[in-house]
Amino acid sequence: MTGGNAVVAGPSKTQETNDNHKNSEMTDTVRVVFTPSGRRGEFPVGTPVLTAARKLGVDIDSVCGGRGICGRCKVDPGIGAFAKHGITTDETALSGRTAGETRYAAKRGKLEGGRRLSCQATLQADAVIDVPAESQVHRQVVRKRADERVLDVDPQVKLHYVEVREPDMHDPSGDFRRLAEALASEWDLSGVRPHPAILPGLQIALRKGKWAVTAAVKDGAEVIAVWPGFKDKAYGLAVDVGSTTIAAHLTDLESGAVVAASGAMNPQIRFGEDLMSRVSYSMMNPGGAVEMTAAVREALSQLAADTAAEAGIAPEDILSAVVVGNPVMHHLVLGIDPVELGGAPFALALDEALEIDARTLDWRIAPGASVYVLPCIAGHVGADAAAVALAEAPHKAEEMTLIVDVGTNAEIILGNRHRLLAASSPTGPAFEGAQISSGQRAAPGAIERVRIDPETLEPKFKVIGSDLWSDEDDFAEETRKIGITGICGSGIIEVLAEMFLARLMTEDGVIDGTKGSATDRIVADGRTFSYVLHRPANDADPEIRVTQNDIRAIQLAKAALYAGARLLMDRMETDTVEKVVLAGAFGSHIEPKYAMVLGMIPDCPLDKVIAAGNAAGTGARMALVNKQARAEIEDVVRRIEKVETAVEPAFQAHFVEAMALPHKTADYPNLARAVRLPPKGAATRMPDDATGGRRRRRRAAG
Repeated sequence: MTGGNAVVAGPSKTQETNDNHKNSEMTDTVRVVFTPSGRRGEFPVGTPVLTAARKLGVDIDSVCGGRGICGRCKVDPGIGAFAKHGITTDETALSGRTAGETRYAAKRGKLEGGRRLSCQATLQADAVIDVPAESQVHRQVVRKRADERVLDVDPQVKLHYVEVREPDMHDPSGDFRRLAEALASEWDLSGVRPHPAILPGLQIALRKGKWAVTAAVKDGAEVIAVWPGFKDKAYGLAVDVGSTTIAAHLTDLESGAVVAASGAMNPQIRFGEDLMSRVSYSMMNPGGAVEMTAAVREALSQLAADTAAEAGIAPEDILSAVVVGNPVMHHLVLGIDPVELGGAPFALALDEALEIDARTLDWRIAPGASVYVLPCIAGHVGADAAAVALAEAPHKAEEMTLIVDVGTNAEIILGNRHRLLAASSPTGPAFEGAQISSGQRAAPGAIERVRIDPETLEPKFKVIGSDLWSDEDDFAEETRKIGITGICGSGIIEVLAEMFLARLMTEDGVIDGTKGSATDRIVADGRTFSYVLHRPANDADPEIRVTQNDIRAIQLAKAALYAGARLLMDRMETDTVEKVVLAGAFGSHIEPKYAMVLGMIPDCPLDKVIAAGNAAGTGARMALVNKQARAEIEDVVRRIEKVETAVEPAFQAHFVEAMALPHKTADYPNLARAVRLPPKGAATRMPDDATGGRRRRRRAAG
């Protein structure tokens, strides 16, 4: 989690690796963590990776029965220190290359980048193993589509068709000089200069076009691309680099319309699920930041290629790009080691906007393209939050507006046209399914909507990939192929809120074991209880339940989120907000009522709680198609007051009170008008042994 917790370097990599191997030899079992799912467990030395994955419910494809033929079960073994998981690993964590892998490489091509076939490799020591998207049966659903907002358009790059006079023996002027003359005479663009990248192809384009060409001119001053003949479309790419997902929107620079969109899991996940894990990886592994930069830059080029292919153009036709992201992502895209963001005072290397040549970022788009990176607000409030502010414009509003971009690190903005404050809260990855026993990221088969009947205490749910509720007749048949594989973030929020409203859970977040007499959904789980959300029809599918530890993980995340917002309200000297904007891919899929039932956000009229979609992506598009928007957000960011939660004494007090549902002391009158909340201060039960705890308490009292 982010915030004030500096990452402290531990034992050396060599020492930790040796310790891991010693532990393995002593116990004959090893630990394994699979990313991005976060599933983990212990297995005997020699267990095939695919076997371990299947026992943990990790989503790995395989169609050849583990014979090393299909190649669909490829995985990426992690190398280095993974402080979040307490594991340091090297190449010896898995067995050596097998004959099966050698045969596969000979027939199908080399296993690239150190990848292994999980059906062939066996566990030899503690390991962290990443399952790439192409090896997953249920692919991640990247929910960062662009909204349909109409944008004001005044792009930095514009196209100009010109007819250039041909050279002759009596005029020694060069081809670019004559192109510049044509731009001056036909378009009143005087003194244009060439981007060096256009020069190798300039003469070819002029002659192929028979001296009629289209020039892309940036800021009316620099020619960044030239095509033979007439070209009427200019394209740019707006990219939101999140810690979990990356979303790219290919945009028509003349109309502002999105012509193609693509998203992908951030490949840096294999280095750590959250931001501080990646900072820690950089600290503990020399060259770690370089690895992460290379991974994200390759992803940017791939997304450019994907969106270009969808639109039927070449990546080289993308003339401009805008990038937004949280501070750690911002630094890694730019090739800056984020180590200073790992501890107080969380110093940014750069907080101003930056325009940089695309080639500097190894981005395979137009050679003359430039990339504009929005400014960061503070050490943990990044360019993505600036983009959200640009899109939602609280600086133009009279209403006291709270904007929350919900993610592994929540970025919060509060204010109106008179004053703006910003902060971040260390929510961690629980909202996205990590650290949850049956949790997973949003993919087909994941439970995303839940309702619990308050009388029967029976649940019904929807899964991604089906429009039916689980109690409808055709649900089983429709979900037979995709399966019911786990529960994603929006489903976790809804099931906990529904459990609270159905009195299955106390305001302190404790599952009420006495309800076991009313429903067989409440089951003993060691010293606590669980709620069974889904019982599979066969042994192949997982049982999905909500455990006491799951509830605690969400409580910690939501308390951090609320405490950050409350801290800004204190600084603003207000007890209420008039409007709440939930931004980000996850925030857009939370039903406002349930976010408020859990106490993720302060009380507010429910019709004033809105989902902004991918507001960071919208802000990036605004900066892409309108150069005045860039000046606007640079001015706004300079005026935002930054509040560092890590050094504010009141943060901890707000955090403790926010652990209750919806809150220990704060009133929720607007919410109470919409739902029937349990009475505050109702008797709560502390978790105890499910079979004998109550008897022990009676004996102790008696």
